[in-house]
Amino acid sequence: MRITHITKRYPGVVALDDVSFEIRSGACHALCGENGAGKSTLGKVLAGIVVPDEGEIEIDGRAARFAHPTEALAAGVAIVHQELAFCHNLSVAENLCLGALPARAGFVARDEMRRIARERLAAIGARLDVDRQVEALSIGEQQMLQIAEAVGRGARLIIFDEPTSSLSEPEAERLYALLGRLRGEGVTCVYVSHRLDEIYRLCDDVTVLRDGRHVLTASLQTVGRDALIEAMVGRRIEAHEPAHVTRAPGRELLRVDRLSSPAGIQDVSFAIRAGEVVGLAGLVGAGRSQVAQAIFGLDHEARGDVRIHGRPGRPRSASEAIALGIGLVPEDRKRQGLVLLMSVLHNATLSILGRLARLTFVNRRRERAAAEPLFDRLRLRLSRVDAPAAALSGGTQQKVVLTRWLAARCDVLLLDEPTRGVDVGAKAEIHGLIDELASGGAGILLISSELPELIAHSTRILVLREGRLAGELSRADATQDSLLRLMAGETQPKASP
Repeated sequence: MRITHITKRYPGVVALDDVSFEIRSGACHALCGENGAGKSTLGKVLAGIVVPDEGEIEIDGRAARFAHPTEALAAGVAIVHQELAFCHNLSVAENLCLGALPARAGFVARDEMRRIARERLAAIGARLDVDRQVEALSIGEQQMLQIAEAVGRGARLIIFDEPTSSLSEPEAERLYALLGRLRGEGVTCVYVSHRLDEIYRLCDDVTVLRDGRHVLTASLQTVGRDALIEAMVGRRIEAHEPAHVTRAPGRELLRVDRLSSPAGIQDVSFAIRAGEVVGLAGLVGAGRSQVAQAIFGLDHEARGDVRIHGRPGRPRSASEAIALGIGLVPEDRKRQGLVLLMSVLHNATLSILGRLARLTFVNRRRERAAAEPLFDRLRLRLSRVDAPAAALSGGTQQKVVLTRWLAARCDVLLLDEPTRGVDVGAKAEIHGLIDELASGGAGILLISSELPELIAHSTRILVLREGRLAGELSRADATQDSLLRLMAGETQPKASP
């Protein structure tokens, strides 16, 4: 594929500005850049979801212009989206055949539909019940379903947009193996990811976008990590040892005793002290998010004791949790963390409306004065604070959610996958913020599927397995191998001192 002078404008912003580069047949080509650099927009242009204002695309030397995804599919180009898009109330088979349902005498031929679905799943080695509803599948299974759809429709070039952002380590390993098989069959892959380990493991070449412009295309054998990061963010990012890990923790801020819920957790007990970042590891479905939601008052069926500053009183609602000084950055920022049609400014101040209101009316001048210094602190680059949150890139949306809890000045912060789908620059800034908050005396529960992130930024790490605490590791004892063994149940729990 050759991409020449591709430009795409939206009101007030140029998403892609004269982008040109080539993708070698049969290669795995990484597409990198900060959030908002234009990677997803370019992927949508290649897949026919977005029509460029200018420029040309050539496939095998022939000009190709797609006005619709079906035209791109007909040319052999498909996309696996970061934000999974399915009809969740339909079955696996129905989703795989949508748009081309086999029919007989005016009715859907369900046996034929199931046969087609099984063939498409078998082509990528996925074992799913074709009659299951998609809403009953795990995130990893849904990801495989997207890939089965792309491969089953004959795609020879597949764009993977942050495919592992919601996957556990074992699920990601299965995806890597599948990518290897696809490449062995001659499929070309465009791999959009912020995870440098993945890029150097899977990809041959790399293209970097910054602010919608092409910065670099090169073989990964010729580009070192530091040079790649600098090309992505336009500056050097220095690695720093977190300051909070060298300090003794302070008083106990949060204690959880025998927390249980039908949602999938049982007898979970732990404490967080001032200045601590307590990591929470576990496979997908182990109950990590359920622990955070129960502490924050979102699970009304949860049982157990939660003490804040030594005082009993498990929150029964989010408003009670906020009043007690607890904040939650949820895993799914789009569905749980933001009101997408509301402005960036209003989203950032949702937790402090009581402080900004007089006679039940919010003072807009005070609201802006409270939020703007926090936007600067998080290096939020916004054209307009009154723009809807839905218009922002994923990493910028995550910063808006974090801004809300900075405004609330929480004593305890529950961070559920805080760096999922954000670029290396934003990730470094979020890590720096976590260290700053912990050094300032906050207590933080850090939930992450990225084990290196947990090991680097936690003072100690708790491991959940099937809803129960499987063990605890000190910072000194925590390695990826020791954590994975606890997560999989291969070793006895080892408590930290």
